[in-house]
Amino acid sequence: MKNKSILYVVNVDWFFISHRLVIAEEARKNGFEVIVAAEDTGRSQEIINKGIRFINLSFSRSGTNPFKEFNTLLKFYKIYSKLKPDIVHHITLKPVIYGSIIAKLLNLKSVINAVSGLGYNFTEGRINLISKIMLQLMKYGFRNKLHVIFQNKNDFQELSELQVLSPNNRIYYIKGSGVDLQQFYTTYLPSFDKIKIVLPSRMLWDKGVKEFYEAANLLRAKYFDKIEFVLAGMADEDNRAGLPASILEQWEDGCYFKWVGHQKDIFTLYKNFHIVVLPSYREGMPKTLIEACAMGRALITTDAIGCRECVDEGINGFKVPIKDSQSLANAIQFLVENPNRIIEMGIASRAKAEKEFDVNSVIKTHLEIYNSCI
Repeated sequence: MKNKSILYVVNVDWFFISHRLVIAEEARKNGFEVIVAAEDTGRSQEIINKGIRFINLSFSRSGTNPFKEFNTLLKFYKIYSKLKPDIVHHITLKPVIYGSIIAKLLNLKSVINAVSGLGYNFTEGRINLISKIMLQLMKYGFRNKLHVIFQNKNDFQELSELQVLSPNNRIYYIKGSGVDLQQFYTTYLPSFDKIKIVLPSRMLWDKGVKEFYEAANLLRAKYFDKIEFVLAGMADEDNRAGLPASILEQWEDGCYFKWVGHQKDIFTLYKNFHIVVLPSYREGMPKTLIEACAMGRALITTDAIGCRECVDEGINGFKVPIKDSQSLANAIQFLVENPNRIIEMGIASRAKAEKEFDVNSVIKTHLEIYNSCI
């Protein structure tokens, strides 16, 4: 008897590896045939090595050219009509929208949409022509019996108010993609001779990279020899919110403020820092903060959708207003002046990760959803 098949559809291979690979591996162990369709950015072999079939599905994550977007829909149609998967699991916004439409046209019965944030066009209430078109497409695709996974209740509330969700949809809440608490374990903090602060993210304006740089400049005169600020992430210039590498290189001084680019080994990265900062404007549930929690690091983030769930104010970190460089600088300064609080908050972060972000719980819930589909 042929194994039931799951098709994961996601924008790029590296995102699948970081956010869903462990779930897919467990599904395979439980007898599912697993297929991944995503753009191959050079890491597809890592997926194939896990016994998972990979299909290169290349499309623009933020493209709006109607002819190119229609061609993307055709790509989805060809893959879905050929494979006829028992379950299709859409991850990231464009696969959720386009995949739902094609699944509905082909009458695929078991569709799971993972809504991990609503993306650039919804940040700060950006409702423009593109957003309106996206909403209409979502409304069409969601008028079906779908399983919809949200990472936070704000995204659910917003899609409900926009009348995207259907009474036929089954709703689940899963706090992000979880973290392996064995892989990301608590490590000793580095020497307090210099407080090291990192923002680990793609270099996007919407991640608060500018506010991080501005906060560093506000503290530069007083703390030049006492703090090191580091941006760790690739310059995603294909994204409309991406910072050009030329700007990041201008900001660098090689000592007080650095940009080290993409870091594959996140565990070693966090191990060398005292404080993890993400001043993002909006998230689903940021994996960077969840991993930092597991490693016992103090956090500073914004009181934004998705981010606020990772921090208990004053317990394992601080939440500052969005786009507020001064408040961000104030929070950093407090921790620099009170290193014992960095230690205390790190301990609280690990406790929070153990209670709320264990990847085993995330895997278990996904398998329950898959089994309910068949």
